[in-house]
Amino acid sequence: MKQQGHDPHSELRPNRRAVLMGAASAAALGTTGALGTFSGLALAQNNLRSHISQIPGVGKGAPTDADWQKVGELCLGPTRASVKEGEFKGVELSFMGLNNQNLHNLLFRGFLKPWEAYTGAKISWIDLAQADYNPRLQQAIATGTVDFDILEMGAPFEGDVCGKGLASEMPDWVKKQIDIDDYVDYLKPPVGTWNGKTYRVTIDGDCHNFNYRTDYFSDPALAKAWKDAGNQSEWGVPKTWQQVQAVTKFLKGKKIKGQNAFGYLDAPKPWGGFGFYFLASRASAYAKHPDDKAWLFDVDTMKPRINNPAWVRAIQDIIDALPSEPADQLNADPNTTGFQQFLAGIGSMIPWWGDIGQVAKASDTSVVGDVVSFDILPGSDDVYNSKTGKWDKLASGPNHAPNCAYLGWGIYVMARVASDERKYKAAWSAAAHLGGKDLSLWTVMYPSGFQAHRTSHFDFDEWVAAGYDRKYITSYLNSQRTSYNHPNRAVEPRIPGIFQYYSIAEDELTKIFAGKIDAQTGANNIAAAWEKLTDQIGREKQIALYKASLGV
Repeated sequence: MKQQGHDPHSELRPNRRAVLMGAASAAALGTTGALGTFSGLALAQNNLRSHISQIPGVGKGAPTDADWQKVGELCLGPTRASVKEGEFKGVELSFMGLNNQNLHNLLFRGFLKPWEAYTGAKISWIDLAQADYNPRLQQAIATGTVDFDILEMGAPFEGDVCGKGLASEMPDWVKKQIDIDDYVDYLKPPVGTWNGKTYRVTIDGDCHNFNYRTDYFSDPALAKAWKDAGNQSEWGVPKTWQQVQAVTKFLKGKKIKGQNAFGYLDAPKPWGGFGFYFLASRASAYAKHPDDKAWLFDVDTMKPRINNPAWVRAIQDIIDALPSEPADQLNADPNTTGFQQFLAGIGSMIPWWGDIGQVAKASDTSVVGDVVSFDILPGSDDVYNSKTGKWDKLASGPNHAPNCAYLGWGIYVMARVASDERKYKAAWSAAAHLGGKDLSLWTVMYPSGFQAHRTSHFDFDEWVAAGYDRKYITSYLNSQRTSYNHPNRAVEPRIPGIFQYYSIAEDELTKIFAGKIDAQTGANNIAAAWEKLTDQIGREKQIALYKASLGV
């Protein structure tokens, strides 16, 4: 989840190791004959996965367009088995997706160039920044004017897109080609399906994990200062949000390695609805009770919980922490906190998707690759019980509720291709290529915008062979696997309008964080607006879909 090339953070995109070399390589790959050379290499490999994981090799510089094309060609075997060379000549497809941190769609271009060269199809691209994605998709949904054939989309939108018949059902041959049974359990049906039909080629698994600087929490000077300040606990990595708050306030004015030290980095600036996930990650341990599957709305009424004591506490935490964070943090969106601050050496703790762990080790932009580690999101000493209206302290200890934010990106084929048999097959072939099992290993190892989402991705030896340190990658992958499988994980509902709810919240949160209104008043305003939206969409319909998404 990263930002578009024309936005102010684009200078932080992963470096191209050598632009001229990449351009020359791309030119060399521009003919079917040259691409065929890589096919020969693929056939010669005893282990294709081992081979592609060395392109370019972790720690050997950020991947280039030439690398993306090479990986795309090496993984073209399943396409060659199901499509004749030149079969889609004359077919033109349009693809809409993100261009965050110059990844997502740019990678897809590289992966699909050999596919285009082999099949004869041509693809045109609609590139969107993160903040522009939701409005652009919502416009297409509301007006019924879908002007794209293939869509990169997250599962939360399935209620809007699949529920309204805008997507094409996945053919059985695609399910076989992508090995759909390899997906981690929490991304299996109902995710990717609607009314029992499968629509999504999963290319990503999502959860917010906890990224932290090991050098901060092993620093003897900070440890001494912590004790001297009267703290009874040992200096170490926070395990609860209460500890995160204490550490963040303690670090204000401190130094580490001659630089200003900072604790947790909040992302208060709106981000097209996606910024709401960062409040949710602060709130989940407070709001998601182990005895209650719901945490955003009451399951029987769709009454919002955003203004209950748990969510208000999380909002207040941000208000209280901002004065201890870097100057102008109020204007930081998640891209800023992740790529302009944390990976650049500013701050010691952030929640983010798996991108941070990839970029820290496999990009030329990171300065913290040797001092980063990972865990599930912090817990809370107590958790709010919405049924009793009281805070509970659990006998098992702090409450943890990992935020499985967004349910991952997927590739969807639009229903509008169904009337043209060749276009239909071509669109699904392109989607299957992007979601291929072997290609997916490369995307989760290197900067791409995607994180582990298949059972096969958790073979630690494959990551070590690619160049990852075993301790590092064990921490990284376990933070995700534990989040996916956590019995109290917080999973968002796949209901129509979900990003409208999030965008409404972001607008009101901006006023709260700017000090125009207090946390409770702002939360009440969000709840009132959410109630109106639920009524507009249809309350009984939303209740039924919400229950279905929670499995109740």
